[in-house]
Amino acid sequence: MTRLTAIQGSAVPLPIDNLDTDQIMPKQFLRIIDKAGLADGLLYDLRFDERGTPRTDCVLNRSAYVNARILIGGVNFGCGSSREHAVWGLQQYGFQAVIAPSFAEIFYSNAMNNRLLLVQLEPDAIHALTHQAIEMPGVSISIDLEQQTVRSASGERYAYPIGARHKRMVIEGMDIVDLTLDSLAAIEAFERLHFARHPWAQVM
Repeated sequence: MTRLTAIQGSAVPLPIDNLDTDQIMPKQFLRIIDKAGLADGLLYDLRFDERGTPRTDCVLNRSAYVNARILIGGVNFGCGSSREHAVWGLQQYGFQAVIAPSFAEIFYSNAMNNRLLLVQLEPDAIHALTHQAIEMPGVSISIDLEQQTVRSASGERYAYPIGARHKRMVIEGMDIVDLTLDSLAAIEAFERLHFARHPWAQVM
């Protein structure tokens, strides 16, 4: 898979704290046998009214934010149920990264396992990026995955933390299974040594 070392594009400001996965991907869009069509359900109740008419006050319905690749969220983004469909829906909608002050733990793991980059920044940095995205709709920001930095349109740089395992997964497009198979030789060597020392434990 092609290495992903940079993400650049416009950012959508969505500063809603505790935005849960039930809101990100409502339950009526989970009745599928594959991942297709989830972009239609993304944040549906935020984007549409009860008649299915686009809400004019929703930032996602503004033309300036069409084709945005980065979402700027609020505290505890992705809390609630563990539905992986929330991650798939964000990706199908076109987002490659979400920037927020904090993320729910299960959502974080699901996102990284599917190559959706989650960037955790300090509140001051989030505030600056959100303000910029509101005041200058469509302005581009960039994320350097190798250097672990976000650069705003005005040139400010913000460093973000990420574990070595998750960083490699996103850059190289690996999931948990890929990481396990990558260590297959070491696993098999351990297995041989283990059963040589404890032959009675080996299943015949």
